[in-house]
Amino acid sequence: MPDRPTPRISSRKIPKQARSTELVSSILEAAVQVLAAEGAQRFTSARVAEKAGVSVGSLYQYFPNKAAILFRLQSDEWRQTTAQWAVILGDASRSPPDRLRSLVHAFVRSECAEAALRTALDDAAPLYRDAPETLEIHGEGDRIIKSFMREALPAASDETRELTGDLIITTITAVGKEFSETPRTEAETNAYADALADMVCAYLSKLEPAWTRQD
Repeated sequence: MPDRPTPRISSRKIPKQARSTELVSSILEAAVQVLAAEGAQRFTSARVAEKAGVSVGSLYQYFPNKAAILFRLQSDEWRQTTAQWAVILGDASRSPPDRLRSLVHAFVRSECAEAALRTALDDAAPLYRDAPETLEIHGEGDRIIKSFMREALPAASDETRELTGDLIITTITAVGKEFSETPRTEAETNAYADALADMVCAYLSKLEPAWTRQD
């Protein structure tokens, strides 16, 4: 049986004028509201258009289907996270342990702030999980982590750096997601992020003794 074709998830066109940009912003704001209220299973382009107060035809000028709208919401979040990681991990004025601690705190906080939307987008992930656009965004995140690991573990092998980077990101992603599924106070978030940062830094200090002196 042939594979089912992946639905088109790229925007039809990029808004260039202020009015078009405002229209797309209105559509995306409406999409967030519909997703939060209806969930991924009942999310439709028609509901988004109605919420945004625009015609379905106007919506289709920019988004060919609901998968494209959901992917835009998800990709915007991914790109914001990737940019944040690039700034934090690329700050050579700070020690690697300090950067990693900041990354853990920033990630845990963002997970808590975006928990409701993220859960709904997770339900929609099968629509675009294997799309080329998704793989491209994830690839940029992988490059950021690999660059940081080369600096953080200068004496380690490429295989060790790759394994360590994968393990750290998988851990903070899974743990942060589970932690954020329950409403948390500021104190709880800080304590949890501190403990998670302690854990990953302790792991890296076994691979690079200099981490113990820097942290």
